[in-house]
Amino acid sequence: MYNSIKVKKNIFILWLLVIPLGTYLVYQYAPSRQIEWDSYIPFILLALLITFFPIFIGRTTLFLIQWVSLAVFLNYGILAELILMQLCLIPLVYRMKKGIVDFDRIVYSSFIFFVTSVVCGLLVHALGFNFGTLVTQEVVLFAAIYTIGVFILNQLILYMWDYVTNKKCKFFKADLKWDLAGIAMTLPFGLSLYFLESYVGSSAILLLGVPFLMITILVRLYNNSERVNADLHKAVEFGHELAERMTGNEIVDVFFDRITKMFSIDSAYMVDYMHGQFVVLRALEDGEAKELHFANEDFLSSLVDLAYETGEPNLYNKQKEWIARKPPFLSLEMQSVMSVPIYRNKKIEGVLIVASRKKHHFEAYQLKIVHLLSSYFAVSIEKAKYVREAVAKSERCELTQLYNYNYLVGQLESDMERLALRQYSSLSLILLDIDKFKHVNDTYGHHSGNLILKEFATVIQNEMGPNGTVARYGGEEFVILLPNYTKTEALNIAEQLRAKIERTPFIVQQDLAARTIEEIIFITASIGVSTAPEDSVDLLRNADRALYIGAKQAGRNRVAEYVK
Repeated sequence: MYNSIKVKKNIFILWLLVIPLGTYLVYQYAPSRQIEWDSYIPFILLALLITFFPIFIGRTTLFLIQWVSLAVFLNYGILAELILMQLCLIPLVYRMKKGIVDFDRIVYSSFIFFVTSVVCGLLVHALGFNFGTLVTQEVVLFAAIYTIGVFILNQLILYMWDYVTNKKCKFFKADLKWDLAGIAMTLPFGLSLYFLESYVGSSAILLLGVPFLMITILVRLYNNSERVNADLHKAVEFGHELAERMTGNEIVDVFFDRITKMFSIDSAYMVDYMHGQFVVLRALEDGEAKELHFANEDFLSSLVDLAYETGEPNLYNKQKEWIARKPPFLSLEMQSVMSVPIYRNKKIEGVLIVASRKKHHFEAYQLKIVHLLSSYFAVSIEKAKYVREAVAKSERCELTQLYNYNYLVGQLESDMERLALRQYSSLSLILLDIDKFKHVNDTYGHHSGNLILKEFATVIQNEMGPNGTVARYGGEEFVILLPNYTKTEALNIAEQLRAKIERTPFIVQQDLAARTIEEIIFITASIGVSTAPEDSVDLLRNADRALYIGAKQAGRNRVAEYVK
C-alpha cells in the first residue's frame, strides 16, 4: 500500500506529532468517567480475544471489536475507548501477519483509531451525552450517532489517503457491505453489553462475550469450508478448461492466467528440467510475461532443486523460511511462496513456483489445490501432445509424409479467404503428375512404384524448402500452393522442378523377377500452373486443365500454364 520511503517517513512524523500530545490532551481535558479497573480490564481482555479471532468472508477480514469499544466508550468516555483500541493493535498486527517491515501500516492504523475515537467521542459529548447514563432512548440515540460517525470518518480518512497517494479514489470501498453488516451486528451487541454490564457487572462480559466468540469461531469454520469448496469448484472448472485446449502454448497461457487470478499471485514461474538442465519455461511477474535465462548452477540447492529432488510440494509463509534456498528469479520483495513439482507419466518434468508479496498469503489447502492443478496441467500437456501427433498423422500421407488431400483442401480454402481479404496479392498452384507411372508399376511392381512416389515427394520437398505448401493430391499427382507468387514466378519454379525431376536417378527394385534386383531409372513429370485472381478462383480445375491439355497432350515432360 505504501511503497515510497518518503510517505512512510511522513506517516511516522504525523503519528509522533499527533498521538503522544493528543493522548495527553485527551487525558487532561476530554470528558470521561472514573475507570473501574475490575470492570475495565475484562473489557480489554474480551476485545483482545475477539481481535485474535476475526471473521473471514471471501478475501475480506472483519475484526468485530467495535461492540466492545462502544460499550467502553458509553461507560467510561473517550480515553478508556482510545486506550482499548490502541491495545487491540497488538493482536490485530499478529493476525494480519505484519512484521517490522510493515511498521508504517501499524502506525497508520493507530492514527486512524486515534482520530475516529477522539473526533466521534467529542461530537457525541458536544451533542449532550453523559457517560454512564442508563436512559435507554438517550443511550441508543448517541450510540447510533457514535457508530455511524466512526464509519463515515473512517471512510473519509481512507478516501483522503488514496487521494494524497495518487490512488484510485472511491469514497465507499468494495467491502462497504461488510462494513455495514458489521455495524448492524456491533451496535446492538454493544448496547446489550453496556446495559447488561451496568446491571450485573463483569459477568456480563462472560454472558455475551463467550457466545459471541463461539459464533465467531463457527462462522470462521463454516467460511473456511465454503472457501475450500469454492476453490475446489474452481479447480474442477479449471481442469475442464485445460482439457479443452489443444496446443501446449494455449494450455500454459490458460494455466498461468487462471492460477494467478485464483490465488492473487504476484509472480509465477514454470521451470522445466530438460537434458539435465533447469530452464525457466514461462515467467509471469505482476501480470507481465518475462523471458528469463539462468545458468543451471544457479538452481542448485534452491527451492526448485529441492522440489525436483524430493517430489514434495512445499509452502513457505515468509521470506526467512526460503531465503537460504532462494531461486535466481525470485524477487526479495516476495514473502509467501509455494513450490510444486510437476509430474508427467509418474516422472517429475519440472517445478512450479508461485509467490506473493504478503506474508502468510497462502493456506495449506491451497497448496494441495495448486498441486492438483499442476497434475491437470501435466495431463493436459500430455493429451495435447497426443492430439497434435494424431492431427499431424491425419493430415499427412502415410507413404510420402507430405500433406494429404484433406489438408490440401482446407489449406486451399484458407488461402483463398486470405486472397479475398487482400491479405495475399496472388495465389499460385502447381499440379505435378508423374508421366507413364502405370508403366513403372507394371514393369517393376507396386513396391517399386511406392519407392518412386516417396523419392519423388522428397525431391519436391527439398526443392521447395519452407516455401509454399506441398501435398499429395492422390495417386501420382502432387500439388504445391504458393501464396503471394505471381504466375511468372510459379512457372519458373515449375520449370526448375521439371528439370530437377528429369535429371534425378530413381532406384527401383525389380520385385517381379525371381530375385530382387535394384535398377536406376529416370522419370519425367508433366506440370500445370494456374494463378488467382487472374485465372479465376478455381485453381485446381484450371491447373488440371493446363496439365492435361497443355502438357500431357503436348507430349509430356513439360510445364503448361492455364490460359483462358
